[in-house]
Amino acid sequence: MWVYAFGFASRESINRIGDEAWMARSEARCQIAENERFAMENLDRLDPTNREDLNKKADIVVIATDSLEAAINDIAADVPNDAKGQAIVPEWIREYRIYIEDRRDFIEALRTAERRPFFAETEIEGVPVSERIGKFARENDMKTCQPPLDLSV
Repeated sequence: MWVYAFGFASRESINRIGDEAWMARSEARCQIAENERFAMENLDRLDPTNREDLNKKADIVVIATDSLEAAINDIAADVPNDAKGQAIVPEWIREYRIYIEDRRDFIEALRTAERRPFFAETEIEGVPVSERIGKFARENDMKTCQPPLDLSV
């Protein structure tokens, strides 16, 4: 079995699509959104119990999430030209929209919690949605289309 796994098994990713031009356009669009998020980066110390700090963080997350959502909307409007891409990209977009909704829930939690909440995300088949969408992005050379890590600080 190990001989097959390491010697004969297909190395092709289940997530890899064939439309490299679509991947490049998507990566370029995600790069714009990433640059927008980095431009508003705030590394000030956040007091996890200070209402003003939590609201300030929420305001930043709103702008970052809006930027991310705009990128995903643009990518969704650009259909890959290969059959595999046409079959699996809509699922990636659907899962990305779930992740965006999770971010919106986190914004609400920031605005209402007494203490900084943890970011809770949806799981699909036992896997965090960010991991699923990140894997697709990595396997299609779209590094900046991976979910941002801005909610972990």
